[in-house]
Amino acid sequence: MPQSPPNCPHLDSILLISPTNQILLLHRVQTSSSFPSAHVFPGGNLSAEQDGDIPSEASAERHEDSTVYRVGAIRECFEECGILLAKKAGRKGLLEVNDEERHQARRAVHAGKTKIREWVQERGGVLDTEGLIPFTRWITPANLAKRYTTQMYIYFLPLRETPSDTATNTVHTDSEAMIANPTADGGIEHTTARFLPPSKWLDMSRAGEIILFPPQFFLLHLLAPFLSSGNQGESTSTDELARQRERVMDFVKSGDPPWTDKCMSPIGLLWTKGDGRAALGLDKPGLELKGSGRRGDEERVVLVEFGRGGPRRVEVAWRKDVLREERIGDDGKEKL
Repeated sequence: MPQSPPNCPHLDSILLISPTNQILLLHRVQTSSSFPSAHVFPGGNLSAEQDGDIPSEASAERHEDSTVYRVGAIRECFEECGILLAKKAGRKGLLEVNDEERHQARRAVHAGKTKIREWVQERGGVLDTEGLIPFTRWITPANLAKRYTTQMYIYFLPLRETPSDTATNTVHTDSEAMIANPTADGGIEHTTARFLPPSKWLDMSRAGEIILFPPQFFLLHLLAPFLSSGNQGESTSTDELARQRERVMDFVKSGDPPWTDKCMSPIGLLWTKGDGRAALGLDKPGLELKGSGRRGDEERVVLVEFGRGGPRRVEVAWRKDVLREERIGDDGKEKL
């Protein structure tokens, strides 16, 4: 059975893709205890009372996709941004909830006064757990004080006939929208929610306009080649948006192991000679899964500069290229 050290809470996160194939990021406040000032995907901690039985630290299932992770991801998404990933029971389409009812439910669910599954069932719906597509697991390295085992998912909001239309749950596209305060004590965890193409989020990170931690940057980097909303001022046809989603699914299912099963625990490989950034390897699954046979990405690394203000100058590179550059001596020749 895989070894599992203490202090590794369960987290979940969703790459929520809009009807125009943009991705939602939430901007965390500076005073947040985790990822302060960063832009993150919606998600958070599991709750045994709300989400179901949580695997123990000694269980291998602790680091595997399961119903409890999926329910938790949908609940956290609802609490944090108000988008309800639930379907009408026995029918197509997302469950419709008016703004006032949604607002009250967000507060009640967050406060633990209402269980999201029961609340959705009372309105003739079911949580769309089957719509969540596993897309890597991340385990914090064992040398850090705060550690998490995080299941990432992709979720496609329904396409519309006209790409500029909004989805059922007031999905905002290419515009910034203030998130209603989801907390019971009046504190705000996130200030804004925004859908943008993944390439735009990456450009903003490279320009130093936003903070993206390595997992968020890496996953946006993987999806950027497949998801595009066309040139500025132009719309993309629904058929093309559907084809983009098919390409995403082909990619997610590819690889050995496929991206649905990859498990990554970033580990420092070296400091680059050129600019002093850390090169993080993603091939190991972490201490929790040592000897389990689980693997991460053996082909890519993340380059990053860590400082008091958070990660900066984040980039993804081919592992072989980074290692080759480090073998080149001052004379320009590659060392054997």
